[in-house]
Amino acid sequence: MTAGPLARFTVLDLTRVRAGPTAVRYLADWGANCIKVEMPPGAGEADMGGPRHGPDFQNLHRNKRSMTLNLKEPDGKAVFMKLVEKADVVVENYRADVKFRLGIDYESLKKVNPRIVLGSISGFGQDGPYAERAGFDQIAQGMGGLMYITGMPGGGPVRAGIAVADVGAGLHCAIGILIALLERETSGQGQWISSSLLQAMISMCDFQAARWTIAKDVPGQAGNNHPTSIPTGVFKTKDGFINIAASGGHIYKRFCESIKAPELMTDERFSTDKARAKNRDVLNEEIDKRLTTYTSAELVEKLNKAGVPAGPIYKMDEMFADPQVKHLKMAHPVKSPKLGDIELIGQAINMSRTPFEMRSATPEQGEHTEAVLKEFGYDQAAVADFRKRGVI
Repeated sequence: MTAGPLARFTVLDLTRVRAGPTAVRYLADWGANCIKVEMPPGAGEADMGGPRHGPDFQNLHRNKRSMTLNLKEPDGKAVFMKLVEKADVVVENYRADVKFRLGIDYESLKKVNPRIVLGSISGFGQDGPYAERAGFDQIAQGMGGLMYITGMPGGGPVRAGIAVADVGAGLHCAIGILIALLERETSGQGQWISSSLLQAMISMCDFQAARWTIAKDVPGQAGNNHPTSIPTGVFKTKDGFINIAASGGHIYKRFCESIKAPELMTDERFSTDKARAKNRDVLNEEIDKRLTTYTSAELVEKLNKAGVPAGPIYKMDEMFADPQVKHLKMAHPVKSPKLGDIELIGQAINMSRTPFEMRSATPEQGEHTEAVLKEFGYDQAAVADFRKRGVI
């Protein structure tokens, strides 16, 4: 294993549940020394990220080390501030006011280490009328506009099947931390960067959100149809369903030729982009009629050869069995002391010289407490005293 491109950075991970751990995972996967700081057993609220040896927790906290430290104890806070002296980054996703109550807000950290970068994730922002509200992915999906545009027309709002706001906020926070570390090379100063579930959700709505800000168009539910590219959606085959994206004059022509339906090009209801948009439902019905003689696999192969984007709709087991997914190594092996040989989800970033590595499985709670404290100057007697008094 190599040191990794971020090996020179030490990250103190105070995060819990999903959004914050996701941010730190990006740094850990590229070699940062990420120390997950957890409350000692019985000393306070648990991580709440699901069972420690369950799939979710294991996938979120790989490549990290774990120490226990009670930040509510004066000595615990003092130890943390000693870690801050040598650290580069602190990441937290408490409610906005908690870091101030604990005395680990940016101004407090900055006094100890002016080069520190604090990454914060909240539900709705660090200030403003909703700053003190607890954040939850589905709440952000609803408030961020996603649920209103998801689902079948008239069927009521539908949540996305993944924690898109949590993961999006984690990704945005990680990007912000990396920008701050790059800027620090010029200024020599750290800074406080923050993101929120609500901001991430709105940002990820992207063109759908911009339809309102620019054109004052309120997008509605389009089901499996793409809201603006026609015909793009889910179509029925002989043995199931596939996705087809055949919008635009040239691709639509290739599509009609591939399925031997030239009449769908000449029919005035479907002959132009504008006509296809107006008569979308009828066009979809006509396409479905012509696809019933093809299996999904046959059609995916045929359309892609013709330059028409098409793909299967997989269950998770089918997805991981796909040869391209295997080629991309999206299931990465790692050996867990408790679970044995397992596979975790790979990164979606490819780098030619410095790829990410699955160096270690998720640690046990406090597995590295003693080692970390010794690295930061505490001797065996101090560690034993901390443990006796419940500081660690």
